[in-house]
Amino acid sequence: MDQRNETLVAEFLLLGLTNLSHLQPFLFGIILIVYIINMLGNLTIVVIAIIEPRLHTPMYFFLGNLSFLDICFSSVAVPKMLVNFLAQEPTISFAGCIAQLHFFHFLGSTEVLLLTAMSYDRYVAICNPLRYTTIINCRVYVSLASSSWLMGFLHSMLHTVMTCRLPFCASNEIKHFFCDIKPILRLACTHLNELLLSVVTGSLVMASFLMTVLSYIYISTFLLRIRSQEGRRRAFSTCAAHLTVVVMLYGTALFTYVRPTTEASLEEDRVAAVLFTVVTPMLNPIIYTLRNEDVKRALEKAKKRCLLPG
Repeated sequence: MDQRNETLVAEFLLLGLTNLSHLQPFLFGIILIVYIINMLGNLTIVVIAIIEPRLHTPMYFFLGNLSFLDICFSSVAVPKMLVNFLAQEPTISFAGCIAQLHFFHFLGSTEVLLLTAMSYDRYVAICNPLRYTTIINCRVYVSLASSSWLMGFLHSMLHTVMTCRLPFCASNEIKHFFCDIKPILRLACTHLNELLLSVVTGSLVMASFLMTVLSYIYISTFLLRIRSQEGRRRAFSTCAAHLTVVVMLYGTALFTYVRPTTEASLEEDRVAAVLFTVVTPMLNPIIYTLRNEDVKRALEKAKKRCLLPG
């Protein structure tokens, strides 16, 4: 058995987005602004989905879950990144790193699965509208959401437990701004976990992606049978926001976690990670509110309530 340079790691050094010190204050300001917009936008969606009776439907139940996930998902990585922009030595303890890895993959895989459940909801709503309330009843949509959370947790626990048991032979420098699994595995003495990552995470992402694609194939086939252009437009508008979010999330997830790990790919992964940890969660509430009349009416009603005296 190869025992070379095997060490117990107490902490890791996060190398961040860039080693150019003059860019750190600029990046800190931009990412802080985007993070605040993200928190406010997604929190607004969660609140109105709870307090507005008209939004107590499966679609907005899923949307509220998605917004809550985005709040938590960004908060796993972004606050630590902001602190490290200002730190002399951007370190993180071994336990803190493992916790960050666990919650990042727990929430990320849950979001992938939740978007798959939302694609099924949109399929039923468009292709079988008369039976929608029968098929997607309270028990079904709560079960779909709960299953997404549970499977996301189990998927993350597998990687967390395996990573905790790794021996480390390389340095403790993580070429990332948070503890993602791929740069951590590059420091380990074994490549078994990289194979596990490719098989398990790749299977989860690809299965969810194919199920989502299948839903949209059925939706597209149904829309082509609608003769009225206005009817086709109205039907498509009910799933346009979800489709946009799916393309953004799966694009970065497939790019980051399915392809083989190389030194060049780790640099590209950092850029992709900024998109799905900082930018995409901020865009989700904007995408869902710009084309959604129900959400816009609920926001107007909430604004009027706030402006009323007493």
